[in-house]
Amino acid sequence: MRTTTRGRTAGISALGLLAGLTAIPASAADITITMAAPDWPPTRFMKEHFDATYQSPDGHKTTLDMDFIPWPSFYERVAASLTSGEQKYQMIVTDSQWLGSFVEGGYYKDLTDLIKEDPELTAIMEDLHPVLVSAYSTYPHKTREYVEEHGFPAPDTSYYGFPQFPDTYVTFYREDLFCNEAEATRFQESFDKKLPCSYEDWQDVDWETWQQIGEHFRRAKGEPLGDGTADDEFYGIAYQAGKGYDFSTMAINAFIWQKGGSIWDETKEPEGQAEGVVNSETNVEALEQYLSMLPLMPPVAQTGQMDIFVVQDLFMQGKVAAMIDWVGLGEPVLDPATSTVADKSAFAVAPGTRKDDGSIDRTGNIGGQPFVLTTWNSDEVVKEALNVVKWWLDPATQKEFVANGGQSGLKSVMADPEYNDLRPWNRAHVEMLPWQRDVWHIPEFFELLTQQQEEFDKAITGQIGAQEALDEVAEFQQELLEDAGRIE
Repeated sequence: MRTTTRGRTAGISALGLLAGLTAIPASAADITITMAAPDWPPTRFMKEHFDATYQSPDGHKTTLDMDFIPWPSFYERVAASLTSGEQKYQMIVTDSQWLGSFVEGGYYKDLTDLIKEDPELTAIMEDLHPVLVSAYSTYPHKTREYVEEHGFPAPDTSYYGFPQFPDTYVTFYREDLFCNEAEATRFQESFDKKLPCSYEDWQDVDWETWQQIGEHFRRAKGEPLGDGTADDEFYGIAYQAGKGYDFSTMAINAFIWQKGGSIWDETKEPEGQAEGVVNSETNVEALEQYLSMLPLMPPVAQTGQMDIFVVQDLFMQGKVAAMIDWVGLGEPVLDPATSTVADKSAFAVAPGTRKDDGSIDRTGNIGGQPFVLTTWNSDEVVKEALNVVKWWLDPATQKEFVANGGQSGLKSVMADPEYNDLRPWNRAHVEMLPWQRDVWHIPEFFELLTQQQEEFDKAITGQIGAQEALDEVAEFQQELLEDAGRIE
């Protein structure tokens, strides 16, 4: 995807620059750390900011050589490198789902003892939001509740990663349309409720209102829209429905969890089952609700091709009124060079499921990535890689990252009164973070994910219904996990 951080890094603050300066020994060896990284703004900023500010506290001349890999091939490229034995990478930006496969494969280094022995790393771990410690660091996986209850270090827990970029999905919306008086009047007349305009309005948006927004803003070319007319077919809503990687799963899991359903739960093995859980009546209703809104979206939604980047492009091209997408894709939306709605966009929490008490459950699947160290590094490289971790998670560095479109996982940084004003989506991110859960971390995750994506895609494209899709997923998962000894 296009990146937009290069122009923004020129204004790095003196505070950020000073963050990396310490007393330096007279001489030390040169070190190159090669890091596998997905090619998108959060990692591009890290590279640029490192080159501009980092100085090793141990006196090394340290080079961070980031191997930028396109998202669609990121997993395959990293997996191929690790299993080939070439030992190319010293650090890896990894999806949390990869932890089990690459820990048990012997590639990701257990950092537990190193963190315990280092007061700075211990302080960082204690300051991280427990959702991120749970999802990004622990294997075997420990729940957020377990992490919160026991603190750091938790008993019977191993730690592997630190946040490179914690991500949540939020609502991106056209302020010029949602705050338009004529549109508001028409919406009120149609649905007897207020069209959300302010952030506070969006805090009361559930999936019913989201669907009504989709119905309301569907316009044919030439029909009135806001203060003008639609110059093309126009749609109200969009969210991810892509067959590739984990795109539809990330959206569908939210519907399942919000309704009280469950995916197969790795923390309950070997008693936890797939059949009867994955294809439960609750899960079928959740998938049906997700599918029911696809006809209100641009036609690509029902082709299996509407991934997170297609959704982003549709919004930036001015073809949809609101979308749900990752915070990590926000910067291009605000860049006039890449977005036709740069001056019209606002941000809010994602919709959720209305509960009996009137509250809204916004549970979703955590995005973003941790970074890890590989197991073949020398002690000197390990120490310097952990120096890079400390530099990246220093509050001054984190604030620069946030000001340039990233997010911080440090509770102390998010609690800063200035945090929500650094970027327009920060308030929504902070509010969404406690709602996050994660998908599986076990070595079989890719087989589980690939088959599930295939069945979800059949439902998205109208080949099968929700019940059949989830029956196929449950049967496959039950057999695979029984064979792996994870279900008895």
